[in-house]
Amino acid sequence: MFVIVRKDIPKIAQAVQGGHALAEYLLHKTTEWTNGTLIYLGIKGLNQLENLMHKFEIEGIPYKAFREPDLENQITSIATDMENKHIRKLNLLVW
Repeated sequence: MFVIVRKDIPKIAQAVQGGHALAEYLLHKTTEWTNGTLIYLGIKGLNQLENLMHKFEIEGIPYKAFREPDLENQITSIATDMENKHIRKLNLLVW
């Protein structure tokens, strides 16, 4: 499972927002998460995350986004279980 989180939000919120995206994905996914692997990746900000989501949509890569009500419903993170060329370009989210 890959969780992509915006690095322009406070560090304390990054883990929480990533957890929300993971939960959102698992709640709406029709297949099971069987390998138990969880990888947090960072992305610069909202524009970059929206661009990534657009690429996922074009290529049919399943994902779920989380919108944070306390941040004007901005998308803060997304989750996917499909490794792809876009995921490989991102760095681990390091606190």
